[in-house]
Amino acid sequence: SLLTPTIAQALPKLPLPSLGETLATYLRCMKHLLTEEQFNKTQNAVKQFGAPGGVGELLQRKLEERRGKTANWVYDYWLNDMYLNNRVALPVNSSPAMVFPQQNFKAPIDSLRFAAHLISGVLEYKTLLDARALPVDYGRGQLSGTPLCMEQYYRLFTSYRLPGPDRDTLVAQESSVMPEPEHIIVACKNQFFVLDVVINFRRLNERDLLSQLEKITKMAGCEDELVPPIGLLTSDGRTEWAEARRVLMRDSTNRDNLDMIERCLCLVCLDEASGTEQSDTTRAAMMLHGGGPSMNGGNRWYDKPMQFIVGADGCCGVVCEHSPFEGIVLVQCTEYLLKYMIGSPSKLVRAASVSELPVPRRLRWKCSPEIQKLLTSSADKLHRLVKNLDMNVHKFSDYGKQFIKQQKMSPDAYIQVTLQLAYYRCHGRPVSTYESASTRRFQQGRVDNIRSATPEALAFVRAMTDGKEKMELLRCAIDAQTKYTVLAITGMAIDNHLLGLREVAREMKLEKPEIFKDKAYVIGNHFILSTSQVPTSVEMFCCYGPVVPNGYGVCYNPQSDHIIFSVSSFHESQQTCSAEFVKCLVQGLQDMMDLCNSFNCGHKPAQQMENPAAEMKMQKETKDKTSHRTSDSTKC
Repeated sequence: SLLTPTIAQALPKLPLPSLGETLATYLRCMKHLLTEEQFNKTQNAVKQFGAPGGVGELLQRKLEERRGKTANWVYDYWLNDMYLNNRVALPVNSSPAMVFPQQNFKAPIDSLRFAAHLISGVLEYKTLLDARALPVDYGRGQLSGTPLCMEQYYRLFTSYRLPGPDRDTLVAQESSVMPEPEHIIVACKNQFFVLDVVINFRRLNERDLLSQLEKITKMAGCEDELVPPIGLLTSDGRTEWAEARRVLMRDSTNRDNLDMIERCLCLVCLDEASGTEQSDTTRAAMMLHGGGPSMNGGNRWYDKPMQFIVGADGCCGVVCEHSPFEGIVLVQCTEYLLKYMIGSPSKLVRAASVSELPVPRRLRWKCSPEIQKLLTSSADKLHRLVKNLDMNVHKFSDYGKQFIKQQKMSPDAYIQVTLQLAYYRCHGRPVSTYESASTRRFQQGRVDNIRSATPEALAFVRAMTDGKEKMELLRCAIDAQTKYTVLAITGMAIDNHLLGLREVAREMKLEKPEIFKDKAYVIGNHFILSTSQVPTSVEMFCCYGPVVPNGYGVCYNPQSDHIIFSVSSFHESQQTCSAEFVKCLVQGLQDMMDLCNSFNCGHKPAQQMENPAAEMKMQKETKDKTSHRTSDSTKC
């Protein structure tokens, strides 16, 4: 089922919700997060904004006009707001990572073999992309079976985030009729090498790739002059990196180097052993920031969408610049690569080799004292970021999505309600929560927000704390979560709509409407819980950092009989602690299982109640082998 241009064009345009519906939903989403006084002010601001003949109606008409003229009315607004206007550093704050299973490299050559095999997989995948031969993705979970927009895939290896003083630019290269030889950049010991993967119109085979990687490691190891770790500059805040890049560009050698990096397919980062004990938690942190300037933090170029990390100690994965595509696209690509590496034995045969391989080229930088000073500053900030990250990866093994489905509940909605319970138990209040929901059912669709902190979720978590009727409230909470999910994936949620109204007002140079100056809007967009379901069908998991200083980043991967949670927060916040959150989360999952089991026991015939533990064990043993497939993803 290939996505022909006709299917691509056949995807509907993103709908525009009615003004009245969005404002009513906004009030409902915010009421229980505000004091009575705050809510009264918000109600007045919303009433004024939505009044007949008022500013809201004017802005709504402008959005309707925009929808008529563009493929996706919110795309540019969303991209700028979510990513390109954001000035924070990319590592931890913005770029998510996929963590591969721990590799067992017995000798240095093993990690290079792994890297050569991985590069071969990337080139196979790139061939599929170039031929537009990827099979279409279809929606799963809620409203499954709908074809999805595939545009994000075609930016995996052809885009670049260019830093700017006020706003970055997402540069998407269009392939020309005669493309230059394709190359990747290999980072090794904080130095960058150009590895041509196509020479004389022929793609390098795996043995040749291995031979080139061996040359690169030798060159990196015997350099007389110490090359400064220029990659550190890309780990800085976006405005600082834009300024540093401007300084670098004064020299023609540096300009050529930047051009080679910006046009490459991807980066392969050959990391040195970190010296830390390997666990899911330490590997996740290493993927997100490289361990800082004293480890592999300079062995990166954060503006590139795909950076494959191959550590000498078997710590491997991929870190991605998030502006060109969503997590599910990263999952599909990395699953293809891991399956390729498992399914096709390493092809280190001598067949059809390019006999005279040119030596890979080292990028040499001209470094002024000004650049040295900027490097010192970038290194210091990255060091602080590394120390600040509080990462905790937990594999919850008591049950997985199979048990949840047996309760006739959506696994995603169930986990979201559990997250609300965990936060409430940790902090005693509900907070604004973000769960990404894909809008790829529409042309150029990206995501909208499922506001998981529903009034129904709050009623349930309070009942769990003070012992009222719980099961009914749990079902209500899951039902509310599921309904909002459907709202979001069908383009009818409120966040993108409110963003569009705000941006149209700005473009028209109107005074900012009161609704966007109101405290509720600030509270509602300060996402203390930033969450995402990223399910996989091969063994790996996704992680990312919090989006606000006093928040949590929670990525979860529900499997048939277990759930992997990657929880992040910042040590500098007095209010957060990842280990404490995980403790509350585990307790909540166990309590909800007990609740479901006791409810089921109360509603079963006597002969079925004799041994619920044995029954659960039997259900677990006969679990459907195919249920590891990602059939519950609201990301699609």
